[in-house]
Parts: sequence; structure tokens; C-alpha cells
Amino acid sequence: MMLNLLDYTIEELAQVTKLSPAYRVKQLFHGLQSGQKIDEITVLPLSVRKELSGFAVGVDIIEQFKSCDGSEKYLYKLSDGNIIEGVFMPHSYGNTLCVSTQVGCRMGCAFCASGIGGLVRNLTAGEILGQVLSVNRLKGGDNNKRQITNIVLMGSGEPLDNYDNVTKFFKLVSSADGINISLRNVSLSTCGLVENIKRLADEGFGVTLSISLHATTDETRQELMPIAKVYTISDIIDAVKYYFNKTGRRIIFEYSMIKGKNIDFFDANRLQKITKGYPSHVNLIMLNPVKEKKLDACTQKDAERFLERLKERNVSATIRRSFGNDISGACGQLRRSHLNNDNNNKRS
Repeated sequence: MMLNLLDYTIEELAQVTKLSPAYRVKQLFHGLQSGQKIDEITVLPLSVRKELSGFAVGVDIIEQFKSCDGSEKYLYKLSDGNIIEGVFMPHSYGNTLCVSTQVGCRMGCAFCASGIGGLVRNLTAGEILGQVLSVNRLKGGDNNKRQITNIVLMGSGEPLDNYDNVTKFFKLVSSADGINISLRNVSLSTCGLVENIKRLADEGFGVTLSISLHATTDETRQELMPIAKVYTISDIIDAVKYYFNKTGRRIIFEYSMIKGKNIDFFDANRLQKITKGYPSHVNLIMLNPVKEKKLDACTQKDAERFLERLKERNVSATIRRSFGNDISGACGQLRRSHLNNDNNNKRS
């Protein structure tokens, strides 16, 4: 795989490219951080641009899908030909971009399309950053004028299963020399890799931690999420309390409501206990059905009843707004559809 120039800080870029004088490295870095490709950074001499042509830069948007609600979904192509996806979501407080951290996923959660086919590979820090920079540029921004203000690591992949690249991405995306997005505006969604939750806290990455909980008993969680056979709910609660005590950041719990599985009276009682004693919020999610997974979404009425039960127990909770229902379903479906179509075209 080609070396990706977005993987590097200014200091690292100087070593990798051997560029001199130093101002050339800064010109290259600032051009890359604006979402430009090598041949577009015209402040660099043509001879320099030719020397750098053997490096990869970020990711390429190959398809774009626009929803009637203002959101947009993208398919990105990596330098090795792999495909990932992301989602742009406009809000009154700023624009949020959902990014992927892996090609595929090995967690195998029962409600998620991303893991169908397993993990292909981890993304590098520059490939994660490339998603942000490419959409920032698409929306008219550069490294001095941000059009992306918030980032959620909730696309394909388990971020904490790609710990080193994800934390390097944190350093790059928050760099004052680059796009400089505060880590307070970054959310990381994890199914609960306990050791890496604690490591994240110990290393001072104060992002918003979103825990994919989706059940209130270990038995039900094990049916939905294989990782629950390794870490119990009690293990996860210990880890998130540790994270809160280290960072002071409120904990978010993601909770997909599944018919007949996790939204009865007893689940409401258990969620009250799970969230007690530290700042937290429960994001209730209307399930995006995935035909291979054979799970049923609850009705809107059932969802509202469950939300009311939580409020009666003083649990902070909301039903999460859903984006882009008219352009695709669950996370991972765009990529799968593209690959299936590509394979069909090759056979025809």
C-alpha cells in the first residue's frame, strides 16, 4: 500500500519527503490540510510535485447521495481500491461528519451491516483524516475555514480496535497547524473494549465516549454482540466511570430498540441502575433493519412508550434523529451495495 502523506505531522512530513527548505514542507502540509491533491498545490514547483506523485493523499469521493433532509452519504475509494463510507449531517449548531475507521469490522454485532464479511483492514490515521478534509473541501472549506465542525467515529469499524491509528488521527485533526477541530467536538462510538477505554482516558484524549450498549442484561447482549462474551456490562460500567473521572466528559449510551428484545418494563429499570451515579445520556435508536440479521424494529409507539418509562425513572434519554432514510439504511449498506454492483458488472 502506498504511503499516505496525510498520516504525518509537519515534522514527520519533512523526514518522509526529504523536502527542503522547511517552508516547502509547510506549503505541502497546508495544501494537504485544505483537501488538495499534490498536483493542485501549485505553490510547489512542478519538479517537487512530480517527486511527490508516488505518494497517496487522503481518499477520493467516488459517489455522493443527497437526502431530502439535507444529509449526504459518500462512498470513498482508498489508494488500494477498498471502499468505505461516511455521512454528512447538517445541524443548527454546525455540520457533523460521520467517519469510518476500518474497512469492514470484526465485531459481528447482530444489528449492523458493517461486519458482514468481517474485517478487511484498519484505516490509517491519514485515511480517517482524509474523509474529513475531502468533505470539508467539498463544502467550500479549507484548513483556515472549517465547514466540518463536529466528527463522530460511528461509520464502518470499531474505533478502539484500531487504537493507534485512531489516536494518531485525534492528534492530526486537532493540530493547530491543520484543520484544528477540538477533541471536545469529536465523539467515538465503541462496543466496549474495556482496556482501550481506560487507555484513552489515561492518555488524555477527552473525546465524547459513546457506548454501544443495546441491552441491559449480559445474556441479551451476548445474543446481539459477540464482544459481550468477553466484557460484561459491569466491566463496561467500571470502565466508563473511570473514563468520566479522568476526563470529566458525560457518557453517552447508544441503545437500538429491538422488538421483543430490549424495551420492556424491566429494561427500563435496569437502564436506570446502569446510568446512575455519573453524568450520562441514553440515545434511543430506531433500528435500521438489515435483512441478513433478521431482527425487527419496534414501532414508533413502542419507542415513545419506552422513552416515557425512562423519563419516569429520571434517566436522561432522547430518541435519536435519523438521517438519510431515503438514500440508504444501516451503516455499511452503501459499501455493500457498491461492491455487489461492482461484482455483478464484472460478471456480466
